[in-house]
Amino acid sequence: MDEIVLRGMAKWPDVPAVYGWLSLDARGQWLLKGERIANPGVTAFIGRNYAHDEEGRWFFQNGPQRVFVALEYTPFVYRVVNSRDAAPELETHAGKPVARVCGAWGDEKGAVLLETEHGIGIVHDGDLDRLIASFCDAGGAPLDDALLEEGMEALQRGQPAPLWMRYRGAIVRVEPVRSQAVPRRFGFVPCPVQPAGEKACP
Repeated sequence: MDEIVLRGMAKWPDVPAVYGWLSLDARGQWLLKGERIANPGVTAFIGRNYAHDEEGRWFFQNGPQRVFVALEYTPFVYRVVNSRDAAPELETHAGKPVARVCGAWGDEKGAVLLETEHGIGIVHDGDLDRLIASFCDAGGAPLDDALLEEGMEALQRGQPAPLWMRYRGAIVRVEPVRSQAVPRRFGFVPCPVQPAGEKACP
């Protein structure tokens, strides 16, 4: 976190948290009361000070105040950030590079989710074609279009598929998952609410 945030937390440790103001959509955009935050300096500040508590609630630490985040889907959104003539390189929606993919899933709507060193996240829908092109068989060989399409359709039906994903030389299996099961499976709270009895922000 930013040093100014850490100093604020130390100086004012009991500032009431905020609920219901900030959200993250499935394309990695921050929204304040439903309106997209367009200022790049503000979005970068939020991204640098984005974390979670022991209950799996994600928040933006705004100085001494914790602003809990409602998630449209997952805590992270992953983007492919390099050119098309190279193997995909990923970053989080907050601009943090991805060194390792340790799991991959496809849901019933055709979305692809990845677990990295940062956590679970959905792949931005505008980058799906780039990423899916790196899917392969168990030995790392490329798949033809028919096999790839059949595999993706099987995942949407909730069935196992002979699909793997290569990232930085490592290969992980792509498994089916239901979107409703994602928060519990990966231990996060999609929409934090103020606990009964907790002091409210005025």
